[in-house]
Amino acid sequence: MLEVNASTVCWAIGRIREFQEEQVVIPQGASGIADDCALQALAGRGDDLTYLEFMSVITELEPIQQARLVALMWIGRGDYLPEEWASALSDARASWTPRTADYLIATPLACDYLEEGLEVLGQPCEQ
Repeated sequence: MLEVNASTVCWAIGRIREFQEEQVVIPQGASGIADDCALQALAGRGDDLTYLEFMSVITELEPIQQARLVALMWIGRGDYLPEEWASALSDARASWTPRTADYLIATPLACDYLEEGLEVLGQPCEQ
């Protein structure tokens, strides 16, 4: 179902957590891929090594793999039930943009949502 390497997801979780803990203020109104509000939080962070590393790896993924990360985050956030994976993935694919990596790293609590998504799909990160 997931069809994305769980270790890649766990790595992304770590980078997002590290980036968001570095005093990045992410507006609470951010809600979707096209939402510029969340992306404004990234302004001026282009030289942050964690951000650059995350962007490099995630943008190298095929768009379908990026969409799988978004769908997983949405499942972890409770937007979809695990059995609605196909719908979540379809919607994530339809919403894909070249800025999907920015959307992921700028989403408040994204690391928690991705972890929860892995948990409910039975593929938790190893501690």
